[in-house]
Amino acid sequence: MNFKEITGINNTSTVKPLDEWVQEQCDSENSKEGNLTGYDCEKCKNRGYISKVNNLMLVTSRCECMDIRETLKRIKESGFGEIIKKCTFDNFETEIKLTKRIKELSLEYLDAVNNGKSQWLFIGGQSGAGKTHICTAISTELIKSGKTARYMVWPQDAPTIKANINDSELYPVLINPLKKCDVLYIDDLFKIGEDKGEKVKPSPADIRLAFEIVNYRSLQSKTITIVSSEFALDEIIAIDRALGSRIKQLSEGYIMNIPNKEEYNYRLRKVE
Repeated sequence: MNFKEITGINNTSTVKPLDEWVQEQCDSENSKEGNLTGYDCEKCKNRGYISKVNNLMLVTSRCECMDIRETLKRIKESGFGEIIKKCTFDNFETEIKLTKRIKELSLEYLDAVNNGKSQWLFIGGQSGAGKTHICTAISTELIKSGKTARYMVWPQDAPTIKANINDSELYPVLINPLKKCDVLYIDDLFKIGEDKGEKVKPSPADIRLAFEIVNYRSLQSKTITIVSSEFALDEIIAIDRALGSRIKQLSEGYIMNIPNKEEYNYRLRKVE
């Protein structure tokens, strides 16, 4: 009885080399569809990992799409929503000297923060001059770098927080994320409304809330805080010196006050 009769295997056939067999397993693994959502990755097919052959062994490594997925998650949690898609550095209008300088200083600020400097930024003054746009663009870049961020729209968020100040359970839930995140952007600080064409000044409750957030963050070693307001910084200092002086000290070198002139109102220029 020969080998073929005993084993049923043709002794003239060849056994597949191990490296080919392992590569086939690798290719099979990489062909599988994953179930991750929120971003469609052609590279890993939404599994979140990629298989490779290393020294005849099948190993897996984290797909680069996971960084993108985590960034998208941070954006979702930050409260920026759709505004983050509209407000970028690329589409920030720099048709006049003032907005060109705003963009230049913002990029300088972003570079300082990315180089490890714990820095604040303040931009105040004329409505419609692009304050929210440029601050959102800065915040987006910081989120992409891996930082947690929160977007606080003062006219919308402050009333809710103030209304729950006596709720020992809910109040910390509302305010602590603003105090403790890596990056906080307060948009339209103290914007309440107008009375006979004049900005309504903030109430004592508004001032206490702003001070609680700003003071807490000023005492932390690595906070990044961005503030926009229709009030100039000198006006905020006049409203409350303790609050304004902290913002001024921590934003030194990155303070922009836009004169209240209609010519700087981009929204009106766009309509015209």
